[in-house]
Amino acid sequence: MTGPSLPELETEREGLYAQLSSVGDFRRGSVTENYRKCGKPNCACAQPDHPGHGPRYLWTRSAAGRTRTRQLASAELDKVRREIENYRQFVAVTEQIVQVNEAICEARPVPSPAAAGDGTDGAPPPGGEKRGSGTRSRRRPPRR
Repeated sequence: MTGPSLPELETEREGLYAQLSSVGDFRRGSVTENYRKCGKPNCACAQPDHPGHGPRYLWTRSAAGRTRTRQLASAELDKVRREIENYRQFVAVTEQIVQVNEAICEARPVPSPAAAGDGTDGAPPPGGEKRGSGTRSRRRPPRR
């Protein structure tokens, strides 16, 4: 069973690049809807069946080992949700690009040394062996 040919894989990769360029604005994270109780004993939210004040919408994302959260205004809620969905699309397309590129790397023939044009037969260049640094620290004899 043979997979797609190299030209077919390259065409698929170009299509994925076109998809990637049309993703638009994106941001990572998630949006949650929260209700909170204010803590005032005489407030309606203190009643047992009351859900609390809200809803309030929080955008949460993780970056550089820290979690960041910001409350969203209701006017920006749809915009942020679209951008998060665009991020999911971005991640999916980039994963497909990686898979196609790996298939391209496997399908592309290994160039022969003569085709490489360097005139070698694949052997390392002379003098390319590691020999360490030129100066070495020497242990001094103990003082008397």
